Amino acid sequence: MSDDDNSEWFRKKRFPFFKDWGFEDMDKIFGEMEKMMEEELKSFTSRVPKEYVRERRLPDGKVERELGPFVYGYSVKIGSDGKPEINEFGNLKQSRSGPLVKGEREPLVDVIDTNGEIRVVAELPGVEKEEIELHGTEDSLTIAVDNAERKYFKQVELPAKVNIRQARSGYKNGVLEVILPKAEDEKRSKGEPINIE
Repeated sequence: MSDDDNSEWFRKKRFPFFKDWGFEDMDKIFGEMEKMMEEELKSFTSRVPKEYVRERRLPDGKVERELGPFVYGYSVKIGSDGKPEINEFGNLKQSRSGPLVKGEREPLVDVIDTNGEIRVVAELPGVEKEEIELHGTEDSLTIAVDNAERKYFKQVELPAKVNIRQARSGYKNGVLEVILPKAEDEKRSKGEPINIE
């Protein structure tokens, strides 16, 4: 039975009362919705980067395509002004043509602003400390990982100017923490690499 035969059989079994009750238009609407969803899925899969497509041969000789992993999430916290701040993470982004899969995953990052310092906490599961590249300036922090299995990238805009030369960081159990003391003067810096302890 082909996919079209399956769809027709499913529609007839699922909604047999439409025709009996005079709701032929509803059957057409559901059919159109199903076609639109199939077209959107085909369009989405055509835009998936090649590193997210894996093929494997099944015992019966057929080739099965697997897509992913696809990650999308968001975190919400209340800012200092009392308004909610929504931060997205993952490798799926919205575009005018529908969902867009990025080559690298944006990690979940939390920025904590205290009196004397700024703490940046990032979740980077599945990587080794040596694979993480950190680069900071007085008002931003860049986190990058590029290995064979995982790619992460996030540029964090900091809420205050920091002294990047006094930055400290650590990585344990997939969680990176960077502590950045706030700058006391207005000296300009072009940025510095940050070693992970």
